[in-house]
Amino acid sequence: MPREVLHDEPSHDEPSLQPGPREPPASQLPALSGEAEPPELLDAFSAAVVGAVDKVGPAVVSIYVGNGEQAARERGGAGSGVVVTPDGYLLTNDHVVRDASEARVSFVDGRTVAAVITGRDPATDLAVLRAQAAALPYAELAADTRLRPGQLVVAVGNPYGFESTVSAGVVSSVGRSLRSRRGRLIEGVVQHSAALNPGNSGGPLTDARGRVAGINTAVIAMSQGIGFAIPAATAQWVLTEILAHGRVRRTWLGVAARDRPLDLRLVRALDLPVRRAVEVLSCDEGGPAAAAGLLPGDLIVGVNAQSVDGIDALHRAMGPIAPGAQLRLSIVRRTQRLVLELAAREPPAD
Repeated sequence: MPREVLHDEPSHDEPSLQPGPREPPASQLPALSGEAEPPELLDAFSAAVVGAVDKVGPAVVSIYVGNGEQAARERGGAGSGVVVTPDGYLLTNDHVVRDASEARVSFVDGRTVAAVITGRDPATDLAVLRAQAAALPYAELAADTRLRPGQLVVAVGNPYGFESTVSAGVVSSVGRSLRSRRGRLIEGVVQHSAALNPGNSGGPLTDARGRVAGINTAVIAMSQGIGFAIPAATAQWVLTEILAHGRVRRTWLGVAARDRPLDLRLVRALDLPVRRAVEVLSCDEGGPAAAAGLLPGDLIVGVNAQSVDGIDALHRAMGPIAPGAQLRLSIVRRTQRLVLELAAREPPAD
């Protein structure tokens, strides 16, 4: 009897011996990390982001604070910063270096150098450091940049210690207000959709030309696509003040106050331009307000020619006034409208 020959079906658990598709040549494989794509393969969006990062990236630093670099590195770094002058001055957030006794900064080329904390401004959450090295790359701080909703922006930083992390988004809104840790309102804040995480704080927000349009400062917890940056114009002003005077100079009235709505009958009777005012609760002895005759219970309704309808408006009105200048305070005392003149002064040192 002839012997039966069995033909087994190929098992699905075993590799097939059938010839598969040939591996594409190396020229057709995706580019490996670190290999540049040919320019013609980049679309306009990618080209803009890559160009911005190439321009600003070398000037972005990781900031380490504490009693030694190693201890700081183990915590993943405190935040980010960006060098904005040829002699090594850099901008970051005040909260990044707030409790620091010393700092070091690390560049993308591997250099890590000591940095001196030149000045801090908690009212805008900005700080200025100076890297102790020569021939450092720096980015252009574009204080004249006018961002528009929908405009492309790029954030560069080191979230969670991952250095040189890039995210792109668009300007969501301009002219936002953000409350600083000291309670003062930061004006003109840029809201954008570039992803931010802890460690991005103090890093640059750039436009498509690689110019620093803002310094990233905050995100809203438990949200996506809502980040905020201090505008470049504010950062330039803070930088100039600190380099020129060692601090940001602001005027001070020397009062404790609160917002208060006005009785509509009083508004009509005195023809007031506002329906809310700043109620003076107390005056610091020896302060400018006390010297000018301001009393508890007085209602501040204007500074110079600018109406004031609350504490935030009072801060805005006094912002451009330099210490030493004379100002006119428009107040309501009981049922009278008065004007007091006083000399603007800086607040006493903490």
